[in-house]
Amino acid sequence: MGRYTDPEFARLEFDKLWSSVWQVAARVDEIPQTGDYTTYKIGDQSILLVRVDESSIKAYYNFCPHRGTTLGEGCGHYEGGRIICPFHGWRWDLAGNIEKVLERNEFHGGNLQDSDVAMREVVSRVYAGFVFINLDPNPQPFDTFIEPLRQYFDDIVLGDMRHIWWKRATIPCNWKVAQEAFFEAYHVSATHPQLEKVGREVVYGDRDDGPMMYRDIIYDTFDQGHGQFWGGDKTPIAGHVQEPAPADDRLQEMAARMNLTAEGLGGMILKQDIDLLLTLKDRNLPPDANLGAEYVKLQYATAAAQDRPMPKMSPEVIARWGGVTYLFPNILVLLQAGNAVIYRALPHPSDPNQCTFEIRSTKTYPAAEALQRATVEEVTDPKQVGLIPQQDLSNLPRIQEGLLSRGMQQTWLASNQEKLILNMHREEDRYLCS
Repeated sequence: MGRYTDPEFARLEFDKLWSSVWQVAARVDEIPQTGDYTTYKIGDQSILLVRVDESSIKAYYNFCPHRGTTLGEGCGHYEGGRIICPFHGWRWDLAGNIEKVLERNEFHGGNLQDSDVAMREVVSRVYAGFVFINLDPNPQPFDTFIEPLRQYFDDIVLGDMRHIWWKRATIPCNWKVAQEAFFEAYHVSATHPQLEKVGREVVYGDRDDGPMMYRDIIYDTFDQGHGQFWGGDKTPIAGHVQEPAPADDRLQEMAARMNLTAEGLGGMILKQDIDLLLTLKDRNLPPDANLGAEYVKLQYATAAAQDRPMPKMSPEVIARWGGVTYLFPNILVLLQAGNAVIYRALPHPSDPNQCTFEIRSTKTYPAAEALQRATVEEVTDPKQVGLIPQQDLSNLPRIQEGLLSRGMQQTWLASNQEKLILNMHREEDRYLCS
């Protein structure tokens, strides 16, 4: 159980994984305007991300080369494009070039060069609305790292999605425990009984068996540790229900099921999506109409009228609506139509039994709509998040406590239902053994 609980294992992760893997440091909507900055911390390293101009973002090690003072805290804006150390007033432009050193002649025998005190850049890439960084000065090519997911992220227009809300909580569990809770649908029947009638009756009732939702899930693992799972033709969007309702009730049943996510998560499916679905009742559809297909057509027609980007209209992409995409090492993307919820789990700098867990809700916006800067809300009360994440997060401290038990010798992982977890650990081990 050391990979979840041992401080030495956590230190090995910082030395071998986090120091050389491509990782998401921010979303671009955290720094939308020239001069905006945000900070990212991984282990004992603080990274400063700065919007240099409309088309350029740079990442720097967050320190002043004079005495080490951090040049940014949290998020903010550099007025006039000037990065000024609050300790002694040294100043840089947004591109990291030194502009002012008070009493410069006193340093390095009067021979201080601009290159000596330029801000130290971290390798970074902007892709799919994310700002990726790599602490290795000669990292694996980003294109190799992202290739297994590139087409999908391009097709779902993830780079066009922007901030609705962003929440962050400190959780008493290892960062891998936190994210593994979302790598499979096997947990839904027990953890989210409101989402699945049959599973609820099997787990908590007297029903012996039935068409439990998790058995219909398709799991795919990829190189670089990435993975996906989705329901395919066994989702409400595909017109599937576990136990069919009368024709007159199908629309309301589909809306009610989608509303469990809209209200329970507050993202991925939004209230306006359900309102749009319910307009189908005024269209006099034939009794055998595929409601999912009609809803999808309505979504695209509405988005086109709003000049709002939407995922590629292909069976392969639409089949993955409602599914989960895992970007190694610590990002999950849950897509529905032009909306996505993004999860991120971050390790604690020193305690393997704690982590930071974030949930972001994003969507595409009509071209004419003004966008807001993404800011984070610290979660201090479980009621600040919806019922679905409340249920998930309530399991995590119990898992961590159990992993610390002297009686716990190993975890047992299902070969199909939990294959994304297995793939993640294999990829992590590849870094740790390098």
